[in-house]
Amino acid sequence: MPSAKRLGGQGSLELPDALFGERFHNDLVYEAVRAEQLARRRGTAATRDRGEVRGGGAKPWRQKGTGRARIGSIRAPHWTGGGVAFGPSPRNYTVKVNRKARRRALRAALSVHGARGSVWAIDASSFDAPSTKTAADLLDDLDGSGRVLVLVGAEESNAALSFRNIPTADVLPGGDAGVADVIGAAHLVVSEAGLEELAGVTGATARKAA
Repeated sequence: MPSAKRLGGQGSLELPDALFGERFHNDLVYEAVRAEQLARRRGTAATRDRGEVRGGGAKPWRQKGTGRARIGSIRAPHWTGGGVAFGPSPRNYTVKVNRKARRRALRAALSVHGARGSVWAIDASSFDAPSTKTAADLLDDLDGSGRVLVLVGAEESNAALSFRNIPTADVLPGGDAGVADVIGAAHLVVSEAGLEELAGVTGATARKAA
C-alpha cells in the first residue's frame, strides 16, 4: 500500500490501493478530461444572420434596368453591416461520460501520482486560523515545481483559506476534484478528510483493493 509523507511533520498517511492502485487507462482519462473541459465552456458565442440584423427590409433598387448587380437586401453577408454567414450560435458543449467510466478515470489519474510519489499529506486540523505563510512554508518541502492541487475536507475552511492565496496552488474539497484537476497537477496534497471525500466520489469505498 503506497503512503504519502506528511508535510512539516513526522510520519505518513497510508493511501488505499482501491484509490491509488488503478491501472492507467489512457482512453478513459482522455474522455473524462475532454468532457470536463467541454463542460466549462459557456457556449454563449453568437452572431446575427441576415434575418436578425436591423434594417434591410426593402429591396435597395429594382431588379432590372439599373446596370448594377441584383440585390435583395442591404443586410446580405457580403455587404458592410450585413449579417454573418455561418456564424456561431449559442450551444451546449456537454458530453456525457458514464459514472463508472469517470470514477475509473479519476482513480487512474490518482494512481499516476501514487506511482511517482507525488502525493503528500497535511494535517488540516493544525490550522487554527487561516495562515498563508504557514501554508507556503509547508509547500516549500515539495520536490520540484509545478501546480499543486490541495484537497481538503468540506469543513476544513481554515486550511482551504490558507492555501487559496498561493499562486501555484489550487484548492478544492476532496469531493469536487475532477480528472482534469488531478492529472494537470504536478503535486497532490491531501488531508485525511479530503482523502475520505475523494474515496467517496471515486467509488473506492465500495471497491475491493486492487
